[in-house]
Amino acid sequence: MGILIAILVMGAWGAHLYYILTGVTVAIDNPWMYVHLLIQVYLYTGLFITGHDAMHGTVSKSRKVNEVVGFLSALLFAGLSYGKLKKNHGRHHKYPATEKDPDYYVKSQNFWLWWGMFVWRYLTVVQILIMAGIYNLLKYVGGVAEPSIVVFWITPAILGTLQLFFFGTYLPHRQPHTDQMQPYKSRTQKKNHLWAMISCYFFGYHYEHHDAPHTPWWQLYKSKQT
Repeated sequence: MGILIAILVMGAWGAHLYYILTGVTVAIDNPWMYVHLLIQVYLYTGLFITGHDAMHGTVSKSRKVNEVVGFLSALLFAGLSYGKLKKNHGRHHKYPATEKDPDYYVKSQNFWLWWGMFVWRYLTVVQILIMAGIYNLLKYVGGVAEPSIVVFWITPAILGTLQLFFFGTYLPHRQPHTDQMQPYKSRTQKKNHLWAMISCYFFGYHYEHHDAPHTPWWQLYKSKQT
């Protein structure tokens, strides 16, 4: 089931991206542009969540399959290094919301400063080169108009990062850290499976994720009690 869901998410991301890059007009007065933009943001978020599940070995019982799915998901999302993601995410689970946590910013709880550091810590030269290469391939080889590349390829990745950070890092791990958040220094969304799915693929059930990290995202709601 994990492999099937991963294929569906990745396939939906790719198919919808192809459709909007080639068949949707970028114009301020085109309401469908905004609809498709939001859909693609959501699919970008799902792409990353798929890679996240691969880090925890929940896509498949095969380690090799998990590594392949994780590598592809990270690459397609924004040329990210899956190896760096996996290493840092392991530290996040081991040292949540501390100075040893790569996803936590101890110097400030300001949303934008924290998000900026969050992005910066995952940025690599290789990633920049990959993204530049894909941009030029889309524009000069694929013949995709530059506005379409910006609106449907670049913008959804940025907004998807914001969605992931807001629901999966900032809201769960921001201070104050109460006794109820221990030992993971993590809070959780109130029980509402529809909103949890729409907001971030149940990732807002974040205490439950830390408590049961080997539960795949599509079964995480079962761990929610209240």
